[in-house]
Amino acid sequence: MLDANQHQGKFGEDYVRVLASAAGLIVLQGDLDADGVDLGFRATGRFGRALSPTVEAQIKTWSAPSGSSGHLTYGGLNEWQFNKLAGPDFTVPRFLFVICVPADNQSYAAMTTDGVMLRHLGYFVSLRSEEPIKDPSSRRKRSVRVPTANVLTASSLRRLTETQSDW
Repeated sequence: MLDANQHQGKFGEDYVRVLASAAGLIVLQGDLDADGVDLGFRATGRFGRALSPTVEAQIKTWSAPSGSSGHLTYGGLNEWQFNKLAGPDFTVPRFLFVICVPADNQSYAAMTTDGVMLRHLGYFVSLRSEEPIKDPSSRRKRSVRVPTANVLTASSLRRLTETQSDW
C-alpha cells in the first residue's frame, strides 16, 4: 500500500496522464527524474513550423490550496526544483502543473452514471520569465503564483503542446 504522499503524487501524475490521453498526446517519461521533469507530452504531426512538438512538466499535488486575486500561491517548490523550470534557456518548454486534490484520498475519484469524475482541478504555469535563483538550495522554498485562469484540461494541454507556448 502506498503511503499518503506517494498516493497523492501518483494520483496527480495519473490525472495528467488521463488528460493527455483524452487530448490524443503521447506521454513521455524518463527513466530517472534527475532534471526536474516528471512527464513530457508530444503531439504527433506538424504544427506550424514544428514537427512532433513536445513540452515537459513537473507535476505537484496540493491538498490545501490557497491564494487570492485570481492566483494560487504554491509554496511546495524548493529552490532547486524552481531552477529546473525557471528561465528561457530550455530547448523543450517546461511547465509547472499543480493538481489540487481532496485531503481525503478516498475522494480522488467518484463513479457516476455518466462515468468517472476526477477531483479536483489542475493548473499550469510557465516560469520561463522568472529569473533562476543563484546558488539554489533544496532546503529553501520558493513560492510560485499560479493563475487560476490556467486550468489544465485536455484542450489546454494539447494547445500547450502544439504551440509550445510559454504562457
